[in-house]
Amino acid sequence: MAKKYDAIIVGGGHNGLVAAAYLAKGGKKVLVLERRHLVGGCAVTDEIFPGFRYSVLAYVVSMMRPRIVRELKLEKYGYDIIPQTCSFTPLLNGDHIMLTEDDEQNYREISRFSKRDAEAFPKYQELLSDLAEFVHPILSMVPPDPTSRRPRDLLKFLDLGKRFWKLGKQSFSFAKLMSMSSLAFAEMFFESDVIKAQASCAGASGTFLGIRSPGTAYVLLHHFMGEVDEDVGVWGLPRGGMGTVSESIASSARSFGAEIRTEAPVSKILVKKGKAVGVVLEDGEEILSKTVASGVDPKLTFLKMVDPGDVPEEFLEDIRRINMRGCCGKVNLALDGLPDFTCMPGDGPHLRGSMMFAPSTEYLERAYDEAKYGWFSRRPMMEVVIPSLVDPSAAPPGKHVLSAAFMYASYDLKDSNWEEQREALGDAIVDTLCEHAPNIRDRIIHRQVITPWDLEQEFGLTEGNIFHGEITPDQLFMLRPVPGWAQYRMPVKNLYMCGSGVHPGGGIMGEPGRLAAQEMLKDWRSGALA
Repeated sequence: MAKKYDAIIVGGGHNGLVAAAYLAKGGKKVLVLERRHLVGGCAVTDEIFPGFRYSVLAYVVSMMRPRIVRELKLEKYGYDIIPQTCSFTPLLNGDHIMLTEDDEQNYREISRFSKRDAEAFPKYQELLSDLAEFVHPILSMVPPDPTSRRPRDLLKFLDLGKRFWKLGKQSFSFAKLMSMSSLAFAEMFFESDVIKAQASCAGASGTFLGIRSPGTAYVLLHHFMGEVDEDVGVWGLPRGGMGTVSESIASSARSFGAEIRTEAPVSKILVKKGKAVGVVLEDGEEILSKTVASGVDPKLTFLKMVDPGDVPEEFLEDIRRINMRGCCGKVNLALDGLPDFTCMPGDGPHLRGSMMFAPSTEYLERAYDEAKYGWFSRRPMMEVVIPSLVDPSAAPPGKHVLSAAFMYASYDLKDSNWEEQREALGDAIVDTLCEHAPNIRDRIIHRQVITPWDLEQEFGLTEGNIFHGEITPDQLFMLRPVPGWAQYRMPVKNLYMCGSGVHPGGGIMGEPGRLAAQEMLKDWRSGALA
């Protein structure tokens, strides 16, 4: 007799693995099905070229919730984050700006561009910290249903109101932040264009919007809310690459009894009499379960895996309207030596942190414009890291891996396609790097170019959107994935969502998986799940 599970998790990304771990910890028989050869989704380490181990897509960690690390004992299974303590930006005029964890050094550095900005920088960070403290508990909250009269939903709204009231005058700042652009937010504090560019570029990260686009100020806050070793706003490189994050979660899940199968692509979610009862794999194998939780994005789940006759048409229309425009990608380089920046020659701390290619607000807006009209940025905004400098296991001795995450690139190219333009995009990334570190071109041994189209084809991200849907205010909290369905339960009975397409959204945080598992276990305890 075929084995029947309590829950099947579709997709072995980090959120799906978190959901599986919590369900298995709760005593449920769980199976995770992953289409690729390794678990992790976007959080994977792979040896693309012999001896060089890349964090192929996601490359830094900050938003993983501390309670998940603690409750799943991830450090026991290899979870180890190396904090990044430096942000270095080469400028177009041959100068640079480098910010560290040293407040006095930052004051001196920013003063080179504006003394007023140097004095405002701590106030800017303090406001973001205060707003992040307000939002942090919301990230761990199951969104209330505004149409419900249940006491638990009413109490959540009451709690939100009390916490908003406690913000005092800063409630105005939060209200403004939710609707303004990241550049407009930066302009509240700074006068120097260089500092405005540094402060606003994170607001466009992963989102097909420019720094002048309304809504990007919240995206800025979203990226600020992470922490490493209780240091808020800090990001870190995982020892062993991003795959160690996913593997630590997978190991935790297995320790509680969860099964994980790779190279097991799901083609269909089985629905009988309005209830999810299992899945069908691409090879025709049927696997039955009492519940199904999808860790893949909402469009892939409901427009490809679920029969349209099994869900209301109104719901499907809302799913189709989710903004999923992909705009970013990655170039991974294998180098036989280190880059040498003309503005700061030689080795140093600037190579061990985050290297931002965001020299001016005009530069950032021009990069957006090229993609907005159906192409890719010839001089893109980039974040570059060299993991092998802090984690020697990433490359052979004397050699290095360089990761360049870039924006922007349109998923739909005008009058062309990505198979024709992939290498041209790679050339644009290398050319931009070489404007500031000319020796890189001669140091390249291997190159991997990942476009938005590749993100969809290889990693299952609809339109190449890394967040399973934009994390703009119109697609957050009670509106994620769509209005009326923000509590992880979907219109098909016993079908749940547990990926980045549900609250609290994208990033390597694990909270969508934890919250979904929490609601599933609650339904089991209440008898809603037999």
